[in-house]
Amino acid sequence: MTCQGNRGIGIRNLLKIVAMLLATSLPLIAAADVTTPVLQINADAATAPITTQALRGNISVLMGSGGNIGVFTGANGKLLVDAGIAVSRPRIANALDALGHAPIEMLINTHYHWDHTDGNPWVHEAGARIIAHENTLKRLTSGTRVIEWGYTFPPIDAGGLPTETVHDQKTISFEGENIVLTHYGAGHTDTDLLVYFKNADVMQMGDIWWNGHYPFVDYGAGGSIDGMIRWTNECLKIVTAHTIIIPGHGPVGDRAQLLAYRDMLVGVRSNISRLKKEGKTLADVVAAKPTAAYDKEYGDFVIDPAFFTQLVYMGV
Repeated sequence: MTCQGNRGIGIRNLLKIVAMLLATSLPLIAAADVTTPVLQINADAATAPITTQALRGNISVLMGSGGNIGVFTGANGKLLVDAGIAVSRPRIANALDALGHAPIEMLINTHYHWDHTDGNPWVHEAGARIIAHENTLKRLTSGTRVIEWGYTFPPIDAGGLPTETVHDQKTISFEGENIVLTHYGAGHTDTDLLVYFKNADVMQMGDIWWNGHYPFVDYGAGGSIDGMIRWTNECLKIVTAHTIIIPGHGPVGDRAQLLAYRDMLVGVRSNISRLKKEGKTLADVVAAKPTAAYDKEYGDFVIDPAFFTQLVYMGV
């Protein structure tokens, strides 16, 4: 979960404070109200422009409100994949209208994080039924504390709750397109869904993939670095050089970029696991810069190298 593009210098600084607290073993929760970036991300989303990129087979992606939003525009209706942050509603609605005036009929959530689901209530209000993994329904119903972000996300309004759930796999037919929804177990969270537009050969991965950025791993919601790697490997089995891949954050990409990302995850995990097995403390491992070979490509966004090092350290 994070903001789009390279906005939010203040957010990076806040996360560095969180990273320093973790590295020095200070109680993170004690500083939660001071260091949380969530309010600043919401403030940015309230004014951030929404950009539209046409892809293939009536599929577009909207960028600028939290996670990327996939849009399939049919003759009689639209299908959205993720809903962004609620304060972006006017600009998202304008971008959707520019794609055609067919109503929103369906919304699929890739996972439960607020920057992908906060818009659920207004999208449902506009007429969409909402589909998500069964654990997304549980987490949106109960609310969740994300310790690393120092924030408790309250239960979502009843109108924003998924009305249909997926356990492991489901195929949906919509306006001539077949959409395969798959859950490979816990990855980024325990709520993740892969969304594959089979006819168009377009895949939307949610926050399993942050293209060009180190990702967040939500351990409190069942996520793990090993789960992220396993999910990425499963996706690599499906995609070809022809497949267009929409990440949760970052630019639209392809198989070669996803493969490089997988190699980065594996490489960083290996480096940190070795150091931890040698008895190095978290502070020692952060100081050793085990991500150095990848920092130029992946380290300039919200999850900086030190923070990502700590996230991986937690899971090896």
